[in-house]
Amino acid sequence: MEQNDVSELQNYLDGHRFRELRSRLMKMNEADIAEFLEELDHNQKVLIFRMLPKELATDVFAFLEADDQEDIINGITDAEIQNIIEDLFVDDAVDMLEELPATVVKRVMRMATPETRTLINQFLQYPENSAGSIMTAEYIGLKKYMNVEQSFSYIRAHGVDKETIYTCFVMDGERHLEGVVTIRDLLMNPYETKIQDIMDINFIKAVTTDDQEEVMDLFNKYDLICLPVVDHENRLVGIVTVDDVVDVMEEEATEDFEKMAAMLPSDKPYLKTGIFELAKNRIVWLTVLMVSSMITGGILTYYEEAFAVLPLLVSFVPMLTGTGGNAGSQSSTMIIRCMAIGEVEPSDILKVIWKEVRVALVVGFLLAALNFLRLIIMYPGQIMICLTVVISLYITVIMAKSIGCTLPIIAKLLKLDPAIMAAPLISTIVDACSLIVYFRIACNLLNI
Repeated sequence: MEQNDVSELQNYLDGHRFRELRSRLMKMNEADIAEFLEELDHNQKVLIFRMLPKELATDVFAFLEADDQEDIINGITDAEIQNIIEDLFVDDAVDMLEELPATVVKRVMRMATPETRTLINQFLQYPENSAGSIMTAEYIGLKKYMNVEQSFSYIRAHGVDKETIYTCFVMDGERHLEGVVTIRDLLMNPYETKIQDIMDINFIKAVTTDDQEEVMDLFNKYDLICLPVVDHENRLVGIVTVDDVVDVMEEEATEDFEKMAAMLPSDKPYLKTGIFELAKNRIVWLTVLMVSSMITGGILTYYEEAFAVLPLLVSFVPMLTGTGGNAGSQSSTMIIRCMAIGEVEPSDILKVIWKEVRVALVVGFLLAALNFLRLIIMYPGQIMICLTVVISLYITVIMAKSIGCTLPIIAKLLKLDPAIMAAPLISTIVDACSLIVYFRIACNLLNI
């Protein structure tokens, strides 16, 4: 939403021009209204929410953050809560209830009808981050003996409250999924055509216990806009739509970014997360990395005599460790991304290593050549020192890229998240290895 729109709405609110404010809100998108509400204080937020029409209010409520939803619930009547919980799509209602405090959840559930309450409880029992936890129960179900005309009549009668009507699902009397038919299929066939003659029986589906990342992969692979979810007896229990998958993609991407930055993932937005919780999420990996860095310190101590004989060696350490860490991070980041989108599988480990080694040979040679020219100019007559540095650099780059591409795949094979094998950890490992290589070469070439 543009700043001019926000200013206009705020002027209406400050001037108590509620009729104009309501008229302006009626022309806006639900997400934009929710964004405006989130910037207001409690009383203003509730006031504006209550002036919205019932259907629009429910749509706006679904876009609000959990804290703002709690504010609204605490400021409206039980009847208004009932309207919201009954009008919300089941997946939105479940998402809301998972974030709210227990006391608020009890009040909301008390206002729901027995049917809605049963359905919500059923969805809450599915494992976290599973297909069942992100699906919705609002879909169009048809029978294969129906014709196109009957199908259109059914859609007109029951489609108004459904998540989507473009894709319809064909079931038998016991709700076993038999096929899929789209609105396009119905429009392109005569009214008397039977559903069983046009439905697609070769469809993609998910099981309620499938991980949400597997669902996301199905959407990416088959370019889906809707995916049926069945139980272990092939009974249709819900659907996952593309908007749900976009949310999953955002969550997974955020989680991977946090892991790659050596932090424990958090479910809360940054600005709404307390400093102690942020510290808790970061201190674990910082401690691990600090302890592992002691290995690097131990290596430097071990080769202390080499420093004493030739102090110039110390000045090249930051360049070697920095270049090695950056090279390893490049490879690990690339492989983690490729694994996330399905381009690379654990079985491709040898292909990946061979490719990264060849890349390292080219990159390492260019970096070594550039550094050799620089060192010859800066340290004339110190040819052996120059050779020591560039050879160490060359080997370090090759080693770093090999480690960087291998560790994420190994993590995947061990059923760990490859994202943990990201820049901070890779850099720490490569630092230690590069120092050992550097000083061993220095000791041999310089006779230290």
